[in-house]
Amino acid sequence: MAIIDIKLPKTIAKALRLPENNPRRQQINVLKKLLRKARFTKFGQQYRFDEILMSKHPGKKFQELVPTFNYNSIYKNWWHKSLEGQPDVCWPGKIKYYALSSGTSEAASKYIPITNDLLRGNKMVMIRQLLSLRGYEGIPVKSIGKGWLTLGGSTDLQKGSGYYAGDLSGITQKKAPFWFQPFCKPGKKIAKQKDWNKKLEEIVNKAPQWDIGFIVGVPAWIQMLMEMVIEKYQLKTIHDMWPNLAFFVHGGVSFEPYKKGFEKLLGKPITYIETYLASEGFIAYQDKQNMNCMKLVTNQHIFLEFVPFDDKNFDADFEMVANPTTLMIHEVEEGKDYALLISTTAGTWRYLIGDTVKFVNKANSEIVITGRTKHFLSLVGEHLSVENMNHAIQLVSEELNISIPEFTVAGVPHDNFFAHHWYVACNDKVDATLLAQKIDNKLKELNDDYAVERNSALKAVFLDVLSEEQFMDFMKHKGKIGGQHKFPRVLKGKMLDDWQQYLKKEK
Repeated sequence: MAIIDIKLPKTIAKALRLPENNPRRQQINVLKKLLRKARFTKFGQQYRFDEILMSKHPGKKFQELVPTFNYNSIYKNWWHKSLEGQPDVCWPGKIKYYALSSGTSEAASKYIPITNDLLRGNKMVMIRQLLSLRGYEGIPVKSIGKGWLTLGGSTDLQKGSGYYAGDLSGITQKKAPFWFQPFCKPGKKIAKQKDWNKKLEEIVNKAPQWDIGFIVGVPAWIQMLMEMVIEKYQLKTIHDMWPNLAFFVHGGVSFEPYKKGFEKLLGKPITYIETYLASEGFIAYQDKQNMNCMKLVTNQHIFLEFVPFDDKNFDADFEMVANPTTLMIHEVEEGKDYALLISTTAGTWRYLIGDTVKFVNKANSEIVITGRTKHFLSLVGEHLSVENMNHAIQLVSEELNISIPEFTVAGVPHDNFFAHHWYVACNDKVDATLLAQKIDNKLKELNDDYAVERNSALKAVFLDVLSEEQFMDFMKHKGKIGGQHKFPRVLKGKMLDDWQQYLKKEK
């Protein structure tokens, strides 16, 4: 089945030929390429990249000589120099682009370096993912060549002193290859729009002029856009506007909580394709139909390490300890949670990206994202992951036939012990007490530690049913609207205080 009837440039075709299908070997080759490219940078000189390259075991030598970093430590020691305009700091040349992180738990934006090498690697992975559609069954081939609607950040980037900064999706759209431009929607003019509400309005106005086959974006914003289109043109479903819509490419958050509400807006089934595209790089993608996991990119532009997510490597505040245990891809085990360290073609070295993953098939390097290192909830040892939360919400939604597009959880004191307080977005009629009970029972089934602690120090589960609009309005209030911004699944510290104050004002 010839899904994509285009001839790839020879350079791309060559790059897509995989080396021996051995993740360990592929990863060592990637590491050597990174080290060779960066050996003469200030970072490479300080951490003796030449010595690592000459070693019989470069992976282990790399772990021995190069420390681990989080954002604060690598920015303080290295990246601020690049931001000030210094060349050859962590990667050859000057860094001309920075992705502003979309994290909601921090007040200040993070500046993540973006290089042409990184974007080129991301592009190769995207092409591979597209080519994987050849193995899909029963998909409408004609939809492949239709428009791609990407709902991302503005391409009108912030101008700094010698650099540009903005949302990764905005940078990627701005630097999209010429051959892809005819397929790109909403077009250059709307893509530049910084006001998110105006951008949505302009897309809705243009919607009848487009024939869309793919939509790409964060589920919450895509759902909102489809609802706006349906309402404005008095449609039954989005397929009344875009009959060839067949694919939804998503990532960043679990799609399961959104799926039920999403499908109410469709006139026919579509294919969902999951990606793991972070500001720091394209890490994994779904390469098989109807699979609930993603394949790690082991042979392109990212060297991966895995830190067992346990009490030995992370403290009570889920901060990584100094000199944690780090494993390479051949050393991991299936079914265990690992925090992810990455080294990339943008001068990101042994960097804690903040996500946790679990291998479901080690032989094929297939993973699921289980949460964020800071978004695990463990007040008394319940070790509740975002994966557990998403799964419980999905099961309860199906059981009660309701849609829960957003939720968040906070750990709170209660009668000298502790409780979990859930905030759930649901526009369907539902009893809050019953919903809390159902979620609690599902979590007991899914997580043994949680079940034990519910009979001990975790004394209660509270739940407030809110509207989806309240979640969205809070994001607007925080300046976290649109693009890659997602509502955090666990609220702590200042973010929790702000959320509680916001809800008080709403009453």
